Amino acid sequence: MINFEEELKKFKPSLEVEEAEDAIYDRDLTDMTDIMQEILKDARQR
Repeated sequence: MINFEEELKKFKPSLEVEEAEDAIYDRDLTDMTDIMQEILKDARQR
């Protein structure tokens, strides 16, 4: 059986939309566009 009091103690609210956007956009992640640009740059140098 679920102990709702215990579950409520563990609950952490999710980030607000703006906070989530900041957390996502502040990361410097390599995506497919970055990879393709590197491949094209390397191909042009050859």
